[in-house]
Amino acid sequence: MSHQHAHHHFHHDDHSSEKIGWAFFLNFGFTIVEFIGGWLTNSTAIMADAVHDLGDTISIGSAWVLNKLGHKKANHQFTYGYKRLSLSGALINTLVLTIGSMWVLSEAIPRLLAPQMPQTEGMMVLAVLGIAVNGFAAYKLHGGHTLNEKVLNWHLLEDVLGWVAVMIVAIIMQFVAWPILDPLLSVAFTLFIMVNVIRHGAQTLKLFFQASPTSPAVEEVEQQLLNIPQVQEIHQLHIWSLDGEHHVVSAHVISHCSSLEDYNNLKKQVADALQPFGFANTTIEVELAEEECRDNVTSLV
Repeated sequence: MSHQHAHHHFHHDDHSSEKIGWAFFLNFGFTIVEFIGGWLTNSTAIMADAVHDLGDTISIGSAWVLNKLGHKKANHQFTYGYKRLSLSGALINTLVLTIGSMWVLSEAIPRLLAPQMPQTEGMMVLAVLGIAVNGFAAYKLHGGHTLNEKVLNWHLLEDVLGWVAVMIVAIIMQFVAWPILDPLLSVAFTLFIMVNVIRHGAQTLKLFFQASPTSPAVEEVEQQLLNIPQVQEIHQLHIWSLDGEHHVVSAHVISHCSSLEDYNNLKKQVADALQPFGFANTTIEVELAEEECRDNVTSLV
């Protein structure tokens, strides 16, 4: 990497971190305002959105930290680097959103049976603030190149739409006494949150248990390697993911290599076969057909 390219890469990472930091402080500050505003306006819908924003704040905060840590080099303690730390942020987020969602439901469900009229003027003021703050944060992250920036931008746009819904409900209740709309909206928000929590929580747990990613599939990688003429058999094929984006593969390849030239040619073919998958790390051991594998661990292939 040239000095100029390295400087540009560093500047880009620094700019990305700065933008995520902006979004974090905006979201964190407004989440506090939301909880206070939800209590003052007696609105469970705003409380539900506050829980949603709290989850987003944790996501943005962990993304901000990881945006810095993710570029630290691997060392003797963290030999694969620090990318796997993102899973801890995902688990914390899952726990907070689950507890928060259960609390909102415990407040909202009784109000479906005995609706209480919220303070609609306050709801509209908070909705305007919510649209403005989340819209500005989304604008700050717009056009970002990193996956973190793109995912967080979609989260913030979701929040803008959520506040539009709060605004519409508040305006309706301003003219029509339908207090049940408030708990109905909060239950809808909360169910939306829970669906995402279950989906992301399941994915995170799979990563913790080192399940193979859905793409690339183990069978797909195996077939690509078996397509190499010199490869007779494959075993001890393992694929796992560091953080859901960066995958690792290891395998034992059985081949007849009668010379150093054959061996070097095989290595090149294996590298070419695996290149399209974009693995963060590959470890391939070449074994001769008559050689006994030293690893006795049960493997898939």
